[in-house]
Amino acid sequence: MIPLNPRARLMIPDGMAAPEALRRTTHLGIGAHQDDLEFMAFHGILACYDRADRWFGGVTITDGRGSSRAGKFKDWTDDQIAAERIREQDAAAVIGRYSFMAQLGYPSASVRDAREASVRDDLLRILEATRPEAVYLHNLADKHDTHVGCALRCIEAIRLLPSSDRPKKVYGCEVWRDLDWLVDAEKTPMPVSERPDLARALNEVFATQIAGGKRYDLAVIGRRTANATFSQAHSTDQETAMQWAMDLTPLAQDDSIDPLDYVLGFIDRLKADVTARIRKSL
Repeated sequence: MIPLNPRARLMIPDGMAAPEALRRTTHLGIGAHQDDLEFMAFHGILACYDRADRWFGGVTITDGRGSSRAGKFKDWTDDQIAAERIREQDAAAVIGRYSFMAQLGYPSASVRDAREASVRDDLLRILEATRPEAVYLHNLADKHDTHVGCALRCIEAIRLLPSSDRPKKVYGCEVWRDLDWLVDAEKTPMPVSERPDLARALNEVFATQIAGGKRYDLAVIGRRTANATFSQAHSTDQETAMQWAMDLTPLAQDDSIDPLDYVLGFIDRLKADVTARIRKSL
């Protein structure tokens, strides 16, 4: 067992010993909350599903205590809802045949605080133990503060690795802000048309959220369908489901790039694209 904070828990669906389960991981998803991985990193889950040579590993950073709740969960305490969300995330790891599922148990405020070194250090230990080829993070233009904090802590951890051990690809994925606004040339396409039954099963695990009045199970599938249809204006659909990603690989490869400047560059190029299209018709 790698040394993580005392609240952390590690689950391995197929019973493999922890060092081997971490070492075999090729695709790693790191999300803020229980259910984020299934919504944003399905591309990685799908790439590894039922493969002997590829394995998806999952990390959820927060403890799930601040969830909205309604229906049968409306009177549940923070402790009860947190325990159920942990159980749901473990269930998703079984359904998705993950290599491992690590839940770090941090309060959201700790993830958003750049001074909270323990979050970064836990992530560094997991990255050192896994050395994945591809990493799926929240995108840095997400509108959820904890998601942005999560992505920044992950980038900080990646930058502490030797250059030779850093992932080859780092994807910033859609959750609380989609990425259809990126100019087409800068969208990283992640086709996820295969295994729609698996996608639905993973989304539907999170009853605490669905019964709490958030139909993420429908919304995520709807976004993927919309992305596939609206991806090309002048050709027929090539995929039935698509997710977009922001390429964060340069931030993992070049420590001198400021994350804020990097993201503002995407916004500036969108502004230039909109300006040029309007001027053409004035």
